[in-house]
Amino acid sequence: MNPSLEPQRLRQAFGKFATGVTIVTAADADGRAIGVTANSFSSLSLDPPLLLWSIGRNSSSYGVFQRTGHFAVHVLDQAHTALSQRFSARGVNRFEGVPVESGAGGCPLLLDYHVRFECSVSERHQGGDHLIMVGRILNVEQRPGSPLLFYGGRFARLHDAADAVAACSGAPAPEHAA
Repeated sequence: MNPSLEPQRLRQAFGKFATGVTIVTAADADGRAIGVTANSFSSLSLDPPLLLWSIGRNSSSYGVFQRTGHFAVHVLDQAHTALSQRFSARGVNRFEGVPVESGAGGCPLLLDYHVRFECSVSERHQGGDHLIMVGRILNVEQRPGSPLLFYGGRFARLHDAADAVAACSGAPAPEHAA
């Protein structure tokens, strides 16, 4: 095996790509709310409106996402670090004290978010040790704020956003950007 592809080295390399932090929610067959913290989220298509995310096969919520018809992706704000940690913890009621409303297909929707996408499942693909979920976006809601980021195995914050936007104004978006 190529030493650079050992799981720990590969995890460190992937960690050099800053990602947003999300909580993905769904309801199980009995209507119980489930949710996981995920940073494996990406835009996919504007027409039709699609996004994707993936969940590890070893996740306790894997079976629910393998069968659900709807899910929601909640992009988190910098103020949501504790919420993110709660939804990644094991052995706790992740929804206890967390206000939600019901969305499409009975999917639980968090009331506190930076951006929220409601989706129906469009496709599922096996991808190594993960299930790739493609969602058709049914609704999107946005609020002002600054995104919570994950970089180098820890939470990160976007600093000097106004300076970054000013420095990048006029720069073309990558060709594949949605």
